[in-house]
Amino acid sequence: MKKPFPIVVRGGGDLATGTIHKLYQAGFPVIVLETANPSAIRRYVAFSEAVYEGEWTVEGVTAVWAADFAEAQEILEDGNIPVLIDPDCKILEEIQPQVLVDAILAKKNLGTTMDMAETVIALGPGFTAGVDAHLVIETQRGHNLGRVLTEGAAAPNTGIPGVIAGYGKERVIHAPAAGILQNKSKIGDLVEKGQTIAMIGDVPVTATLTGVLRGLIRDGYPVTEGFKIADIDPRESEQKNCYTISDKARCIAGGVLEGILMRNRGSFIWKK
Repeated sequence: MKKPFPIVVRGGGDLATGTIHKLYQAGFPVIVLETANPSAIRRYVAFSEAVYEGEWTVEGVTAVWAADFAEAQEILEDGNIPVLIDPDCKILEEIQPQVLVDAILAKKNLGTTMDMAETVIALGPGFTAGVDAHLVIETQRGHNLGRVLTEGAAAPNTGIPGVIAGYGKERVIHAPAAGILQNKSKIGDLVEKGQTIAMIGDVPVTATLTGVLRGLIRDGYPVTEGFKIADIDPRESEQKNCYTISDKARCIAGGVLEGILMRNRGSFIWKK
C-alpha cells in the first residue's frame, strides 16, 4: 500500500527552489525530484545543486541528496529537504502525494498528469488547468505573475527575458559552440562587456553586458550550441541578489501555496 505524503515537487532549479523554500517554511514536508545532471544557471539559489554537492543550503534551508524514499524519510526527520534523482517520478510507486508540483519550467509538459496526486499544480506554459493539472501558475512577468489559473493555460513562452535596467535579451548568454564548459568567472563576479567569462574548447564565452554575473552553469557541464549558460544583471549594486531567492520565484511560490490551500484547506496527512 502506498504511503500518503504531503508534497512532491518536480524540479529543483531557482524558480522551483522559491516554491520549495516557501512550502518548507510553511511547515510542509517536501520531496524534490531532479534529473541526474541538473542545468541550473542561478545555481547558488537552486536546491538542485544537492545532486552534485551532496547537500545545498539556500537562505537557511538545506536540501540533501537521497538515494531512495527510506533515506528521504531520514532527511525529513532531520529537518531537511530530500532531493532524489527521479525524473520519471518512480517514487510514486511507493507514495501517494496529496500535492504534486511540476516546477521543471521546461515550457512543455514532460509527463505530468492529473492522476499523480489529489492536487496537481504546474508552473508556466505547456500546461492547461483542468487538462494537464488541476491548477496552473502564471510565470510570465507582469500583472498576472503568480496568478492561480483554474482554467486555461499560462501565457506562452516569449523567449525574451525580463527587462532589468533597460536590458532584456542582452542579459542572457547562450553557448556559442558545443562542448565542455570551462568557467573563468564565478557567480557574483563583476564583469565587463566583452570579458571572457568561460571557454568552450577554444571558443571564448564573453560577457554581453557590464554588470554582475548573476548566473553561470556549472564548470565542466557539456553544452550544445545555443544552450543558455549565463545571466548578467546590469545593476552592480545588486550583487547580493546572487545569493537570495528572486522576487519572481517568491511570487510564483505564493501562487503555489495559495493553490494548495484553495484545494486542500490546510488538511494534510503524513505517515512516516
